[in-house]
Order: sequence, then structure tokens, then C-alpha cells
Amino acid sequence: MYAVTTQVIVLNGGSSAGKSEIVRHLQAVLPQPWLAFGVDSLIEAMPRAMQASDAGIEFAPDGGVNVGPEFMALQSAWMEGLAAMARAGARVVIDDVFLGGVATQQRWRRVLGGLDVLWVGVRCDSAVAAERERARGDRIPGMAVTQAAVVHEGVVYDLEVDTTHTESSKCAETVAAHVTS
Repeated sequence: MYAVTTQVIVLNGGSSAGKSEIVRHLQAVLPQPWLAFGVDSLIEAMPRAMQASDAGIEFAPDGGVNVGPEFMALQSAWMEGLAAMARAGARVVIDDVFLGGVATQQRWRRVLGGLDVLWVGVRCDSAVAAERERARGDRIPGMAVTQAAVVHEGVVYDLEVDTTHTESSKCAETVAAHVTS
């Protein structure tokens, strides 16, 4: 049994890149229990009125996403809460979409300061992600293509995985190997 020092795993990738599947597999293969939290759950927890407002979050017909000050305030509280859980001893996996690229990572770095964090980039060819998006049917067409590259701009990772041709279970094993090494 290896000693695990990592307290937080942050997965960043565009819509339909395969982050949520990797998280599910990670929870199955990591030696201790890990709690999983995704930005989709944060959005679902918000009042519906915030999902169509300039102050909240708006999903454009072309797949673009715009966030306002009320969303940012709630997201900051959510981020602080996840960091507090990790500081209290919970191991946490975060599934996020860095719409602001490096600026989003900087926000996370400030909040997670002092914790042992593994930064993971989840990449997927935009055409493959777009096909997954279409098959899912719960995303606005265009999100996957719009987000595929922009979420990685300027972001620094400890590890990158690519789900274009690699199963999410194999990607999870790669991440787990870094956590337990």
C-alpha cells in the first residue's frame, strides 16, 4: 500500500471531453475514498433564474457560455467550500471547465493554497467531443468545439490525458498512478 499525499485532484477539460467518466473510474481505483464534485452539479444547484440571466450563467445558442457576477460569487463560495473539505481531511476530485483558462486556474490555486494538488488536463479532439455531445443530447450543440482548446490556454498541468482514443478507465489508471506513486 502506497502513502497517498495528494489531497485534491483537479480535472480540467472542455464539455464532453470525458472528465466525469474519468472521475467515476478514479473513485473505483484509488485506494481511499474520494469525494467528487463537478461544476455541472454547482450549476444544477443554482436557481433556474440564474441560468438565464446576465448576472448568473447564460448558455448561448452556439454553445458559448457567459458568466456574470452572481455566478462568480457563488462559484467562489463553492470553491472555498471544496478547499475547506480537503483541509478537513476529505480527499476531493474536482471536475471543472476552466472557461477563463489560466485565470480560472489562478483562482483555484489561491483557494487550494497549501494543499497537495494534482492538476490534470483532460483533452479530446474537438470533433470526437462534438460527436459525444450530440449523442448525449443534454448539451447545447457547439459547447464541445467552443471549449476544446480555450479551457487549456495558459494552464499548467502535472499530467495530461487524452480521451480521443484512450478509454476513460485507462486515463483514470494513469491519474491514479500519479496519486499513489
